[in-house]
Amino acid sequence: MRAPSTRLTALSGILLAGALSACDPSPRFTQAEPGEALSSGSATVFKRDHNAFSLPAANLSPSRRLDFSVGNSFFRNPWVIAPATTTARDGLGPLFNTNACQNCHIKDGRGHPPGADALSAASLLVRLSLPATAEQAKIIERLGVVPEPTYGSQLQDMANPGVAAEGKVRFSYNPQRVRFADGHEVELRRPRLEISQLGYGPLHPDTQFSPRIAPPMIGLGLLEAIPEAALLANADPDDADGDGISGRPNRVWDDALQRTVLGRFGWKAGQPNLNQQNAHAFAGDMGLTSTLVPADDCSEPQRDCRAAANGGTPEVSDSILASVLFYSRNLGVPARRGVEAPQVLAGKGLFFQAGCQSCHTPKFTTAADAAEPELANQTIRPYSDLLLHDMGADLADERSEFLASGREWRTPPLWGIGLTEAVNGHTQFLHDGRARNLLEAILWHGGEAEAARQQVLTFDAEQRAALLAFLNSL
Repeated sequence: MRAPSTRLTALSGILLAGALSACDPSPRFTQAEPGEALSSGSATVFKRDHNAFSLPAANLSPSRRLDFSVGNSFFRNPWVIAPATTTARDGLGPLFNTNACQNCHIKDGRGHPPGADALSAASLLVRLSLPATAEQAKIIERLGVVPEPTYGSQLQDMANPGVAAEGKVRFSYNPQRVRFADGHEVELRRPRLEISQLGYGPLHPDTQFSPRIAPPMIGLGLLEAIPEAALLANADPDDADGDGISGRPNRVWDDALQRTVLGRFGWKAGQPNLNQQNAHAFAGDMGLTSTLVPADDCSEPQRDCRAAANGGTPEVSDSILASVLFYSRNLGVPARRGVEAPQVLAGKGLFFQAGCQSCHTPKFTTAADAAEPELANQTIRPYSDLLLHDMGADLADERSEFLASGREWRTPPLWGIGLTEAVNGHTQFLHDGRARNLLEAILWHGGEAEAARQQVLTFDAEQRAALLAFLNSL
């Protein structure tokens, strides 16, 4: 599905951001497919309460579950300021967004935008960059963006004592209404980003902003295990088949390999693999160095930041990074619910009728040589192609990232989306959390998904309920 355009109007790609593109009349589904309830094959877990996203994959052995628990402890527990007696967990900051991974990926689930009285943005961060010039091609090749000269590529709204935080993040909203063919109206909220209390002077006048909530952690190792050829088989950058959908891969820098590879993770597929995703999150979100990201993100004007004590070199050891990698690869995906229910089957037909599956690809088989044996040869149903799609002007953030344009977003996986409220206590979707429910998320789709959106706007109350029943079964 296509993504945003500019300032916060950016699509939040969330969840349905897949491009619903209009298709021919949908197939009618009278029964579930064999194994359809097993979203992640033999790794599928059977939990539907607030812990549904926090379980180890079902096919992990007891000894491997111990390894999972070790990674979980480093993901869940807070890091502290150096120097400290807790030497395995010190080095937090000097600038950071949170002190524990779990604070953003709450219960291993989805983040949310800050409330009016929030002390920090917590599970939402703001990416920063400047428009690139032709002379900056090498910077784009390695970093994907041109960082803002003082504040870098991510605003950090918390800091250690004696160091000024970079700023405070707030949201406000303007309402806009959408009408269905049967007269039903839905009020959407268009976000407005507000950054105040800047700690190091004004931002560059050309700064680009992209607010992004933390995505769910489930099934990431399985997404990493999808063969590259299978993802590229769905790419159609020039829309050669004329269906209005032109998904394309992002190509990003691999820090370990020192070359450009396929991007898979992040709202714009800006990271190539989980280990690099984790290392950059440790660095950007908590100010923790690793062998992949060996320096704190302190700019020249941030003198106190550069002078602060560190927690060792690196602060996140290779063994801790490996433990967190094992944990993040092996979080189980919950089984679907009610796959045989008539309303769910009807909603599945409407999902296909609207063309949502053109971007939200239902099914893949993971590679035989996956990074972990439990991830190999699994039939999985993530409902994503992991490709970039133009989501239209309303969702655009106008901020490019490697090959992704300001209107493009990676199709977010939909598995587990129906358990968001059970796990996280809210139903805020899309990249910036603007949608307060799944129907609002659909109605923000544009660009390649505009035809699908228009199709959904023809659905009556019974059809809307069926479509939502299907999505909530995922």
